[in-house]
Amino acid sequence: MTQIYGRVAVIGLGLIASSMIHAMRRAGLAGTVIGYDASAAHMEMAREDGLCDLLAGSAEEAVRDAELVALCVPVGAMGQVAEQIGPHLRPGTTVTDVGSVKRSVIDAVAPHLSPDVTFIPGHPMAGTEYSGPRAGFAELFDGRWCLLLPPEGCDPEALRKLRALWTGMGANVEEMEPDHHDLVCAVISHAPHLIAYTMVGVADDLRRVTDQEVIKFSAAGFRDFTRIAASDPTMWRDVFLNNRDATLEILGRFTEELFALQRAIRTGDGDLLFDYFTRTRAIRKGIIDAGQDTAAPDFGRAKRQPGE
Repeated sequence: MTQIYGRVAVIGLGLIASSMIHAMRRAGLAGTVIGYDASAAHMEMAREDGLCDLLAGSAEEAVRDAELVALCVPVGAMGQVAEQIGPHLRPGTTVTDVGSVKRSVIDAVAPHLSPDVTFIPGHPMAGTEYSGPRAGFAELFDGRWCLLLPPEGCDPEALRKLRALWTGMGANVEEMEPDHHDLVCAVISHAPHLIAYTMVGVADDLRRVTDQEVIKFSAAGFRDFTRIAASDPTMWRDVFLNNRDATLEILGRFTEELFALQRAIRTGDGDLLFDYFTRTRAIRKGIIDAGQDTAAPDFGRAKRQPGE
């Protein structure tokens, strides 16, 4: 595939960032990739593995002369990083991000960027429960969606190139408005993560069920449902604090549904339960039919550990 950017700076070297680097390398989309992470441990892993073409000593150093800058830090840190790099961006640079919250990121980042820099927020809808520079792999985005949120009056050439980058990394690309994005993600990602974390917490609080029993007998629903509860705590703390309104709205609707099911169980309303489960089963099948998951055991996910 044709090179799209000559010089790409990646700030933050976690799962998404390292997967982007592998995917760009796989398709030859970038000439040189410069990486930086505030974590010394992450920088050392990246150095040992040759993750990037170059490693910078600071975020400011990383972005100098970059044509594309990808902010891959937790959403709570986006504004601080943007403030650091803003004065060092060359005119014509495109800045994007990979955060799963968009309105608060836009509000935090945009004020620190000059008018001659194009900011196109983004969100690749892909991930695993692993984190860090060794968690990434080139195939992460294959067949998944990446949402781009170009601002009004966005430079069409900058948008075309960023779309081409994500397509070249294997993703399907669609554009969306920020507030709608945050509501959609509260449904499909944020609330499910919070519920998974809560279920693990409930199991931990139940003294009748020891930790050993939870681990020993978790080969079925508990294991599959709570897989995402192993995700990075810093990232998810920031997600919930920065998408508070949408997440609380969806949790309110979830609670109403849960109360309805609770009432059906208490009153022995088998018809309601059967109809509800039939409808939701069809929705799950639709996700598989859309190519966003698989019916294979363990959801078809490779038994991989970070670094494998």
